[in-house]
Amino acid sequence: MKRFVRRSFVALALTLLSGGVAFAQSIPKISIQVGDAQTGGDMSTTLHIVILMTVLTLAPSILIMTTSFIRIVVVLSFLRHAMGTNQLPPNQLIISLSLILTFFVMAPTAQRSYQDGVKPYLEEKLSKDEAYDKTVGPWREFMLAQTREKDLALFVGLSGMEQPRTPDDIPLHVLIPGFVISELRISFQIAFIIFVPFLAIDMVVSSVLMSMGMMMLPPVMVSLPFKILLFVLVDGWYLLVKSLVESFRVAG
Repeated sequence: MKRFVRRSFVALALTLLSGGVAFAQSIPKISIQVGDAQTGGDMSTTLHIVILMTVLTLAPSILIMTTSFIRIVVVLSFLRHAMGTNQLPPNQLIISLSLILTFFVMAPTAQRSYQDGVKPYLEEKLSKDEAYDKTVGPWREFMLAQTREKDLALFVGLSGMEQPRTPDDIPLHVLIPGFVISELRISFQIAFIIFVPFLAIDMVVSSVLMSMGMMMLPPVMVSLPFKILLFVLVDGWYLLVKSLVESFRVAG
C-alpha cells in the first residue's frame, strides 16, 4: 500500500512538473534592453513608458487632490473625534468608506471623461492634444464648481499670471491648490456643525457630574453612550452620507 501511494505521488509530481515546463515554454519571452534609441519612435515609446510609470506612482495623490476624497475623509475623521470613540471606526474603515463615496460622487465625471476623451482617442478619432483636453475637461469643471473664487484669486496672484478671462484659461497648477483649500474650508464648516450637538452632551454631562460631586468619574465615560445613542436615534450615518454627497455641486 505504501509503495502504491509513493508511486502515485511520484507520478503526480512528474505530471505537474511536465505540465509546468510545457506552460513555461508557452509563455512569450519578455526582455528589457538598455541602449541608445535608433529612431524617433523608440524615444517616443520610452517617454510614454516613463510618463505612464510616473502617473501610476502619483495616482494616489491625484485621487486625493482632484476628487471629493478630501472633504469626505476629513468630515469622517472629525466625526470620530466629536464622538470621542478614539480609534473606532478604525482608520482603514474610514479610508475605505471615503474611497467608496468618492467613486460614487466622481462616477459621472469619470464617465464623461472616458466618453469624451479616452474612448475617441482609443478609436483614433482624436489627436493626443484634443484627447487630453476632452479627458481633463470634466475634472476641471468639477473642481471649478467646488472652488471659491477667492481661493482661485489667491493662487492666481501668487503665480504672477495675468487675470484669466475664462475658466479654461486657469491652468491646473493654479486650479488644484485652490480646489484643495476650498475643500478643506467646507469640510471644517461641516465638522463644526457635527461637533455642536456632541459638545452640548459633554457640557450637560459635566454639569450634572459636578453638581453631584462626582469629580473622579471622567465625563467622557458617561457622555460616550449618550453620544452613540443620539447618533443612532437620528440615523446619523444616513444623514451624514446624504449631506456629504449632496454638498458637491454638479458642474453644468
